[in-house]
Amino acid sequence: MLNTAALLPSLIEAVAKTIENNAEELTELDQAIGDGDHVANLQRGIQALMAQSGALSQLDWQAALQKMGMTIMSSIGGASGSLYGTLFMAMGKNLQNQPLTLTTFADVFLKGVEAVKQRGKADKGEKTMLDVLIPVAGQLHQDATKPSQLIDLFEQVKQAAIAGAESTRDMVATKGRASFLGERSRGHIDAGAKSSQLMICALVDALLIWSDYA
Repeated sequence: MLNTAALLPSLIEAVAKTIENNAEELTELDQAIGDGDHVANLQRGIQALMAQSGALSQLDWQAALQKMGMTIMSSIGGASGSLYGTLFMAMGKNLQNQPLTLTTFADVFLKGVEAVKQRGKADKGEKTMLDVLIPVAGQLHQDATKPSQLIDLFEQVKQAAIAGAESTRDMVATKGRASFLGERSRGHIDAGAKSSQLMICALVDALLIWSDYA
């Protein structure tokens, strides 16, 4: 079972660092076909989570996930806040006081992604964060019950996220401001997909470090 108190502050910090380190690239991607405020919105939400990380670490996983979802929804502007808030709140709701094992996480993450699809009325192939979240959820759900080394499973998750973000380069956007550009949105990686990929990879790396000492 994963330990909330040991993990949450370090996971939030890992996400904060990767967004900070890649802020310039993400802003350029967003300015190309979006509003240009994606990084600022994400960082506002991350700062809100960092301010609460001590309190979050004292909660069980179900309560922590739901509190994170509400915090994200209230602190991040635009579609990202609504969608990421929905992801975490749905994960918390579906955990239902179960111990957070790899198998249960794969299940609740899949259900969280389904909730994001419904909230955003979007699916894979529309040049959004779902082009990363859906393949990652599928990879986790497929491999979580298979006997394999944790490092191999996590590497597959990272590769699914990276491939998902890259896949948006050749897509035509059908959601958000980028959709107004039509064919001109093709040739650019979606900023939301890229930031999702970066955050997932940072979380995986942080979990691998934690597992070495657990």
